[in-house]
Amino acid sequence: MTRQLNRQWRLRRNTGYLYAADAQGFFLGRLGGVPVGSVSAVRYGPDFGFRGLYIVRAEYRGRGFGLELWRAALNHLGDRAIGLDGVIAQQENYRRSGFRLAFRNIRQRGQGGGAAPAGLTELATVPFDEIARYDRIAFPGPREPFLKSWIAQPQAFALGAVSGRGLTGYGVLRACGQGFKIGPLFADDEGTAERLLAGLLARAPGAPVFLDTPEANPAALALAARRGMAPVFEIARMYRNGALKMRLDRRFGVTSFELG
Repeated sequence: MTRQLNRQWRLRRNTGYLYAADAQGFFLGRLGGVPVGSVSAVRYGPDFGFRGLYIVRAEYRGRGFGLELWRAALNHLGDRAIGLDGVIAQQENYRRSGFRLAFRNIRQRGQGGGAAPAGLTELATVPFDEIARYDRIAFPGPREPFLKSWIAQPQAFALGAVSGRGLTGYGVLRACGQGFKIGPLFADDEGTAERLLAGLLARAPGAPVFLDTPEANPAALALAARRGMAPVFEIARMYRNGALKMRLDRRFGVTSFELG
């Protein structure tokens, strides 16, 4: 049997935003034509990339297939600064590849509902250049094609907070396997983030809602606690190849564990 690595990603219509992130960044490992594992290695411009969606079918683990996928992902990203979200048990393996723990991302679960506060704007009415400008404050690379698709994906709702000087925060609510997830949730300050969170929760009455909060921003943890959300899962955010320029104090919810 031969091992093959194919840059393939079979996308359903409602997941096209993944492909928009980096059309060449999704790898499928095959053994004799049978898919055995996958990994993503998304390039956000020349300086930053993110690795995600890394999994090998249980019956094929321990045979080197995961290592081949891992190498393919790192080769695709080159010498960029690279981020990943890894389960706690794999931290030591990632350290051996040069990754260092930056902080934990903690998944919080809450309940949708409540009244939406006044003064928020549907993000679709904000010029996209302004959304992209604000996004670069809290995210370490350019991702305009992905962002356009992400905020307009089916079963999603996006809100912005706007002042005389432009956007001061935005958030996206999207459907997931069980209820909804919020991400990103970026804001100038805790008060703005709280208004955006309330507005997004109001769009999911009675449904479970998840928010992935970076431990490096204590205000994000405090916000989740005030809204009655409770931690249900944590993951290690790790980086290699240098420091990243981003305002973690503006990051109240990460975009996703798979794409950064």
